[in-house]
Amino acid sequence: VETAIVDGETIVTNDAGLPDFAALRRAITRRQHDLYFVAFDLLHLNGHDLRDLGVEERREILLGLIQPDSRIQFSETMPGGDANAIFYLVDQAGLEGIVSKRLGSKYRSGNTTAWLKTKSYTVSDLELLGVERERGKPAFALMGEPGTRKYVGSAFITLNREMRERLWKRVQEHAGPAPEGVKRQATTWVKPGLKGHVKHLRGEDKLRHASLQDFWEEN
Repeated sequence: VETAIVDGETIVTNDAGLPDFAALRRAITRRQHDLYFVAFDLLHLNGHDLRDLGVEERREILLGLIQPDSRIQFSETMPGGDANAIFYLVDQAGLEGIVSKRLGSKYRSGNTTAWLKTKSYTVSDLELLGVERERGKPAFALMGEPGTRKYVGSAFITLNREMRERLWKRVQEHAGPAPEGVKRQATTWVKPGLKGHVKHLRGEDKLRHASLQDFWEEN
């Protein structure tokens, strides 16, 4: 190989051999020797544009380039079957998601239906720090780690109308000072004692694509 453009993702594995996003962020600055590059597509090779080849042909060429036991690994194709069943197994294994490419598809930049990245979600019990409400905008619950009240991100409030009204009443009754170091506009902060179930993307340090599913008052 003289020159190549390879599509893939850098990972760090945990003790179970699964990709660990938090460990990846630490390794980038402190433990580069733990990094692996998992290659799943090949766009250019030695001056030749391969994007008009089908994905199977591109991956066959890519497989032939990767040396065994190297820091570059080949992302193996999963066996065919029911997509929902395959994703269920990925989710149960604790993986962050799965990349799917349409058989025979050419490589095209930008938005396309030829490939999909389907992420896994998880639910965490977090502490409610406050609620951000602005006229004409969605309401967000600001969440923190239980016990430490360390801010971890915001969650879209998807509760029904009755539960939203009950939540706002509880927030007003428990109004308190903002956590140290956190500044957000149009936010009513609450004292410790309110918890919530938050659905969010797995494998992230901060909440992403998060929604508040339920809340309760801690005894």
